Amino acid sequence: MEGMQNVETEERMTCLQVQFYHPQQASRGLYRHLPLDCSSKHQAEDPLRLGRDQKVCKYILDDPRVSRKQLSLQAYRTAQSPDLLFTVQNLSQKGHLMVNGSELDYLERAELLAKALLRFGDYEILICREPGEAKGSFEVEFGVLTVPPSREMGLGVSNMAPVMDTGLGHDVSHGFPAELISTHAPLECDETYIYQS
Repeated sequence: MEGMQNVETEERMTCLQVQFYHPQQASRGLYRHLPLDCSSKHQAEDPLRLGRDQKVCKYILDDPRVSRKQLSLQAYRTAQSPDLLFTVQNLSQKGHLMVNGSELDYLERAELLAKALLRFGDYEILICREPGEAKGSFEVEFGVLTVPPSREMGLGVSNMAPVMDTGLGHDVSHGFPAELISTHAPLECDETYIYQS
């Protein structure tokens, strides 16, 4: 019993859940170099780079249409928040990166919300951040989605944006900026979502 009092409690790490979707993912082995469905620890001061070049990027997409250096995720903190926060930076000179509907050009960066949708080429990446107390490191969990997250979240090519009916007189945007969620009155309704027409 005495020994248990001297054991330090381990700080829970922030976790980034990074889930990929590509329309041809089943037949092409795009993710064979990613550690799918397991956690890996990453030092907070080191950028997490994703791309095709194994010498420069820690996480590799096996696709010749992906840039050698596609994007980078960087952890940071502010004086106003104890949580690790993240930015994404477009490292591709040839392609644009869409982050929650906003386009990033080469070397531009954007802050990631607790839930963010990234798109480049035919790839869609849903990133969800679960906060933790640890400041020096975070965990990354990679996974694969069977349906495009833009369709599930109403951020597809069409302008139809689902809004959850809470019955409270306001809509829940699931952490997305207001400009991505339609503000018109609902016209149609089903059990789960209210759709704009």
